[in-house]
Amino acid sequence: MATTVDPHGLDNTYDDASKRTPLVLGGLDYQGVTETACGFWEAEKAPKIWWILLLMAMSLLGILGGLVNHLLMSGVGVWGNNNPAYWGWPIVNFVFWVGIGHAGTLISAILFLFRQNWRTSINRAAEAMTIFAVVCAGMFPGIHIGRVWVFYWLFPIPTEHLAMWPNFRSPLLWDVFAVSTYATVSLLFWYMGMVPDIATFRDRTKSRVGKFIYGLLSLGWTGSARNWHRYEIAYTLLAALATPLVLSVHTIVSFDFAVSQLPGWHTTIFPPYFVAGAIFSGFAMVVTLLVPARALFGLEKLITMRHLENMNKIIMATGLMVGTAYGIEFFIAWYSGVQVESYAFWNRAFGNYSWAYWIMISCNVVIPQLFWFKWCRTTTWFMVIVCIFVNIGMWFERFVITITSLCRDFLPSSWAYFTPTWVDIGMLVCSFGLFSTLFLLFCRFLPVIAMAEVKGIMPRDGHH
Repeated sequence: MATTVDPHGLDNTYDDASKRTPLVLGGLDYQGVTETACGFWEAEKAPKIWWILLLMAMSLLGILGGLVNHLLMSGVGVWGNNNPAYWGWPIVNFVFWVGIGHAGTLISAILFLFRQNWRTSINRAAEAMTIFAVVCAGMFPGIHIGRVWVFYWLFPIPTEHLAMWPNFRSPLLWDVFAVSTYATVSLLFWYMGMVPDIATFRDRTKSRVGKFIYGLLSLGWTGSARNWHRYEIAYTLLAALATPLVLSVHTIVSFDFAVSQLPGWHTTIFPPYFVAGAIFSGFAMVVTLLVPARALFGLEKLITMRHLENMNKIIMATGLMVGTAYGIEFFIAWYSGVQVESYAFWNRAFGNYSWAYWIMISCNVVIPQLFWFKWCRTTTWFMVIVCIFVNIGMWFERFVITITSLCRDFLPSSWAYFTPTWVDIGMLVCSFGLFSTLFLLFCRFLPVIAMAEVKGIMPRDGHH
């Protein structure tokens, strides 16, 4: 056996044969895992930093509510959307938030089916992030339809009073089914995985209200062999059901663009390109959230550097995929021989929006390459900075795709320059308030660590 010293003073003992640090540090046994994971929840008072963060997040959420009310009272003209850019920041924000939610399902479902044990300490927070990101994403199409009071016109409801029916050939309607299915399956998968841990909260809480609420949520869990047998079957089936959604949801979102005839959009590379980009941005958000969370909640022994380093390697790999897709787009445009297609990509890189294009390239292609160096992959403050830049770059990717093609279409007489309004900017910034509020409340009242799954892999990880 060999020993290294973690910067946090934790004992990183690993087996010489595997050269891998354990997934649980500090010599914790089963009881120690429970005590560590429940520590923040059992504290009588949350630390001041949590209250400060919650106050900031709820302030942004309140401003978001005011902006949505202003939009509904005044109409979508308060956005910067115009002719020819009928799609603006709302669709950009929608695609961005849908992409954020992809890492949670990949970590939970695909890595579970492939028996990757390192997922166990991070999957719960990633699943929660998926749900909250989908909530943020679903808000933008909901308020973009104009007359929100007749939203039910979107659904295929048999009635003789509606002269208009949804067009099932439109990918915008496919989005409704894809995102709602993704949200439903992700919510069930997240909740199913929490049942044993919620039962632990039920048994440990001293509050009558807490016992009642956690008792209802735990569905009568007793920990019997029959409970575990049913649980493992249900969890595996949900994982198998959720796995194709990782590929299908963002593929369908990419069809919003790819099935059109607009230069810069009409390309078959969009589905895999969007999926890789979604995983790229999703893992970056998971790292951005978990690094502060492990320090704030004292989870360094459960969310180890091995977890963070593995995620950084995935970010680097998917960043290379995204960078390759950027280059292939130019090749396809040149090889097609279509002049307007070539111009669309030339305009992206050197036209009026070149500043946005090069921000995208810098953040998504250049900066993630720093993760080739071990120091960059294992230094917490540095990896957070890189991941923040990755998500900035991924937002600009959606901005560049949407805006540049719309503002420079077939006829120069209809060209224009898109300028966002203060409502556009406010809604983007304040949507993070909605996301942060939900995540902070989750961290306080629900199990952040999948305790049952962590204990399940400890014997195989060298713990006795």
